[in-house]
Amino acid sequence: GERMPSGARMPHQGAPMGPPGPPYGGSPSVRPSIPTQVMEPNRKRPASSQQVQQQQTVQNRPRRKPVGFPGTSEITLRQMDMRDPQSDLTLGPNNLADGLGTLLSVTIVTCSIFFFFFFFISFCLPHHSVKRRKMADKILPQRIRELVPESQAYMDLLAFERKLDQTIMRKRVDIQEALKRPMKQKRKLRLYISNTFNPAKPDADDSDGSIASWELRVEGKLLDDPGKQKRKFSSFFKSLVIELDKDLYGPDNHLVEWHRTPTTQETDGFQVKRPGDVSVRCTLLLMLDYQPPQFKLDPRLARLLGLHTQSRSAIIQALWQYVKTNRLQDAHDKEYINCDKYFQQIFDCPRLKFSEIPQRLTNLLLPPDPIVINHVISVDPNDQKKTACYDIDVEVEDPLKSQMNSFLLSTANHQEIASLDNKIHETIESISQLKIQRDFMLSFSKDPKGYIQEWLKSQSRDLKVMTDVVGNPEEERRAEFYHQPWSQEAVSRYFYCKIQQRRQELEQALAVRNT
Repeated sequence: GERMPSGARMPHQGAPMGPPGPPYGGSPSVRPSIPTQVMEPNRKRPASSQQVQQQQTVQNRPRRKPVGFPGTSEITLRQMDMRDPQSDLTLGPNNLADGLGTLLSVTIVTCSIFFFFFFFISFCLPHHSVKRRKMADKILPQRIRELVPESQAYMDLLAFERKLDQTIMRKRVDIQEALKRPMKQKRKLRLYISNTFNPAKPDADDSDGSIASWELRVEGKLLDDPGKQKRKFSSFFKSLVIELDKDLYGPDNHLVEWHRTPTTQETDGFQVKRPGDVSVRCTLLLMLDYQPPQFKLDPRLARLLGLHTQSRSAIIQALWQYVKTNRLQDAHDKEYINCDKYFQQIFDCPRLKFSEIPQRLTNLLLPPDPIVINHVISVDPNDQKKTACYDIDVEVEDPLKSQMNSFLLSTANHQEIASLDNKIHETIESISQLKIQRDFMLSFSKDPKGYIQEWLKSQSRDLKVMTDVVGNPEEERRAEFYHQPWSQEAVSRYFYCKIQQRRQELEQALAVRNT
């Protein structure tokens, strides 16, 4: 018979003619283009190289627009109307109308997808990913940097800002670690002890004036206090006890006590007033308020470590130093300490675990000794102006700590930095938009006809991807598509598929009637 041309689509020699469409029960609509996924391999007609390339592009990589091509939402209908349909012989009024319809459809679908992803990113993704995306948005694209060489100065500033942010973050972490450790300074607290005497006045009207009395004052202040806020005198102490002569005031009235409670109001000094006209010996017991708390060591442990009063962490550190210096750690089981004779006397065991030390220390730590001051309350008029002064070593917070805290908590510049960042992001976005518009205008001005054709093809491909359309609707709506050599075979297969469907329906109907 007559030979088919080389481009004809025919099955192999001896291959049976089968239905080109889906099997029985599938979609009844069969396109003449013969979908490839429902055809058997031995019946599939070879596609042209251009169609293969388009299919691979759709399946393997995202769609790419023509050079300088803006998004569908960026081209207005007014720009579309500027095209002259008469300038393209293949682009008639119907084609232009179809192109506009395609554009509107793609625009609606694209906007829907955009809003969906926008809400997904806003509500579903964590906040740090959005921040990371914003940081990337501050970088100028390479194509803009090549177009404007002066933009390298902005990129240098961006690199310097990133280095500065890293340095500040590292310093903040260092400050946070430093604040976890106590920052104390040794200062002198000067104590002033004075008293006044009020002799009896027989002609006084009130009962207080008719009896002789004295008043004791205990006050103090911190020498060379660098802090702007002066600390109250009582804030340095946990308790204050004044013990008067028991012979003069009896066992029930000779103690004056002050102890700190959570609701204690701080004061600049203490006053004690009692009746009496003779000099009184008294003892002041001052208990310092150590932060962190300190303890007095058992005498044997104090001699071993060379410490008298220290915090618990300093005592455990000294113990560990003693263990390392004398190599008491068990070589085979690092968790244990082999006690020497001094450790055995103190802890009363030949071997103990490291984890047992804090519990065993509880019985070896005592409250710290109070500061004891002996004073004589004098009623002699010549001693009224005399004041006893004592200097006490106290630990106060390093003023640098408050500055560190204020630096970490400061949010004064955050709002300004955030607003400037927003301006940068908006500027970069506007630059990118201007670049897209420039590319569009340049491409359109160089070849209006070719650009419009490429743009419509791209829109058609995108619409196919989004709507899962098989085949090429733009090509299939033209008459030339159906005059190709394979069309006769496609018609035969189409009728063959219909006959097979009808035969199966009849067989099923007959089988139902027979049963």
